[in-house]
Amino acid sequence: MTSTEVTGEDSGPSGYAAARLRLLRQEAPSGPPRRAALARLTDGWLAALHEAGAPPRGTALVAVGGYGRGELSPRSDLDLLLLHDGTVDPATVAALADRVWYPVWDLGLALDHSVRTPAEARRTASEDLKVQLGLLDARHLAGDFGLVTGLRTAVLADWRNQAPKRLPELDELCRDRAERQGELQYLLEPDLKEARGGLRDATALRAVAASWLADAPREGLAEARRTLLDARDALHLVTGRATDRLALQEQDQVAGALGLPDSDTLLRQVYEAARTISYAGDVTWREVNRVLRARSVRPRLRKMLGGKPPVVRTPLAEGVVEMDGEAVLARTARPERDPVLPLRAAAAAAQSGLTLSPHAVRHLATTTRPLPEPWPAEAREQLVTLLGAGEATVPVWEALEAGGLITRLLPDWERVRCRPQRNPVHTWTVDRHLVETAVRASALTRRVGRPDLLLVAALLHDIGKGLPGDHSVAGETIARDVAGRIGFDPADARVLATLVRHHLLLVETATRRDLDDPATIRSVATAIGSPGTLELLHALTEADALATGPAAWSSWRASLVADLVRRVAGVLAGHAPPAPEPTAPGTEEERLAVEALRTGEPVLTLHAEHPAEATEPEPVGVELLIALPDQPGVLPAVAGVLALHRLTVRSADLRAIDLPTDLGPAAVLVLNWRVAAEYGSLPQATRLRADLVRALDGSLDIASRLAEREAAYPRRRGVTAPPPRVTVAAAGSSLATVIEVRAHDAPGLLHRIGRALETAAVRVRSAHVSTLGANAVDAFYVTDAKGAPLRAEEAAEVARALEADLRNR
Repeated sequence: MTSTEVTGEDSGPSGYAAARLRLLRQEAPSGPPRRAALARLTDGWLAALHEAGAPPRGTALVAVGGYGRGELSPRSDLDLLLLHDGTVDPATVAALADRVWYPVWDLGLALDHSVRTPAEARRTASEDLKVQLGLLDARHLAGDFGLVTGLRTAVLADWRNQAPKRLPELDELCRDRAERQGELQYLLEPDLKEARGGLRDATALRAVAASWLADAPREGLAEARRTLLDARDALHLVTGRATDRLALQEQDQVAGALGLPDSDTLLRQVYEAARTISYAGDVTWREVNRVLRARSVRPRLRKMLGGKPPVVRTPLAEGVVEMDGEAVLARTARPERDPVLPLRAAAAAAQSGLTLSPHAVRHLATTTRPLPEPWPAEAREQLVTLLGAGEATVPVWEALEAGGLITRLLPDWERVRCRPQRNPVHTWTVDRHLVETAVRASALTRRVGRPDLLLVAALLHDIGKGLPGDHSVAGETIARDVAGRIGFDPADARVLATLVRHHLLLVETATRRDLDDPATIRSVATAIGSPGTLELLHALTEADALATGPAAWSSWRASLVADLVRRVAGVLAGHAPPAPEPTAPGTEEERLAVEALRTGEPVLTLHAEHPAEATEPEPVGVELLIALPDQPGVLPAVAGVLALHRLTVRSADLRAIDLPTDLGPAAVLVLNWRVAAEYGSLPQATRLRADLVRALDGSLDIASRLAEREAAYPRRRGVTAPPPRVTVAAAGSSLATVIEVRAHDAPGLLHRIGRALETAAVRVRSAHVSTLGANAVDAFYVTDAKGAPLRAEEAAEVARALEADLRNR
């Protein structure tokens, strides 16, 4: 018996189950051959079930949906229709249904079943779009072949006749699903079936083609669908479950089952497939809507004009015209003689808010000659124009990518194309993030003197990702090379290289360094070099953060970066770094500090923080200001109290200020925290203050309470975080030693760090804490007991001890 045959005594459930198991355990065949073999095996078994006991005439067993297409993944549902002509006794039909359904259930297979006459099936299809889509793939398994053929013919005729009504409904169904499930090509844990660009969308495109109203671009579509089906097969086999969600903990195993080196390669293949399906969907639904609009308008126009309406072509640029809402090539265009035409057409389309015709893209891809190097000035200007078009840039860029034109223009793009970003702070893949950064930068071009450099830097700032080492360092070399190839002069190429090399400098310095330290300001000024580059880097920093995701930018971060830029601009203009400014009188910090000094106890306030964008923003966190007299143990005490109250620390800043008293200056610590509740509502400020007082006087054992909670509510298993890393920042400050901590964020982390620093007998002069997704990146300015920076060997020992303490937790 072959793996696809079930005969004789093996036709029962046990025989089918054994043959099915053997087939799924075979390493080959896999992919389409295995899905087809599994479908044939199942066909034979179900047909035998139907035919046992001489079924009545006028009945048939029909496979619909994915099973109807002859494709079965290891854990796919069996979509079955028992069809009868209405003349068979209902009890006989019910008995036949039981004879087929119960063996399927006995094996634990998922079954989607129905019993209908052809008229009932058509009526249900007219009322339920999903039923109609399933019937489009109806396939005869057993029984009356003519009954099935007649149903298929009728259903297809109904679908084509009703297409003007049903296709907009299908389009809306796809949009709603995309809104709920997200875009497959950007999700770290995508649903291979339901997300936009997934298998459901591929099925919808088949339905559109069956309507004869429009057709999807065919290039790469079958391969994309096969990639997603293969990934789902492997996912079913790895998990043993009927799941379509590619969870993080299963990606390495799925990659191994597919013969891929790692999960990043798997995700990249999945993303590329989803991008192909998504683009095909965009093109197809535009064509559907265009045809439907034309059908509704054309009869009136013909009546008015007395014949066929003329085709209107509106010039957009040399060789480019608008027609039917798309940018297309003019009749006089000669791509084979005009290597700038792809960029000119793309820029014209984006500037006009139009899509670029896929037919034009294919023609350009097959006929246009490569640009000379360096590019002519017009080509570079057209690229900048395309990047400066804002949101309209995205669909035009996608069209160029679908035609393979982007990697021809920028070969380095292939390395970042569809590359996943594992940090959950990031919304997009690397390549889409670069385009989104250019979109954000286009709104900031009025702030800079060289908008062309800003836009190109936005497109290239992460181009080094995918290469070994620091992507900023690798990207600097690539950016300088690309700048020369696209025609920038050496001075501009140096500026672009500097922007790419230091695109994280401002935000990292502003959130992790003491801006009152002159060494901090001088080091940034030295790295940037000129006021013009600083202006560009400020805009690039904001665009990059806004394009990363909502957690990467806020009004607080914006204000810190702006303060740093102001100080660095002064140094670049020839001024000395400003001395630390005293706390301004009348500010909330000053008011709290005075109150803390007067009472000798902690004083705190809570304020909601909002994102930097939006007219009616939702709070993204809470600002917690705490002032208290300077004393040992403040950092671990405050951090421990916040952890006990289930407050996640997003960022923190600690600094000491001196207030005048009759006995001379008195030090007060001011802590500025941004926190968010892990779940539930925020605690009351009075409760936080009471616990903080107890923590400082020693009556609240924070370490024991945190240990009890950790034991009672263990963290999710199966996720292994990289080990913590503690380093001493070279030349970080002339006033203190900078200890940098990078670790997996967890409740009580900051409390443990504070306790370890207290144990090391160092004073925390200031702390700059930031949390990016699951990663904490903290900087602590520490001194010895006399307020001086630590000696090199002392600093190294503190860092080693702190890292060992964090590793042992």
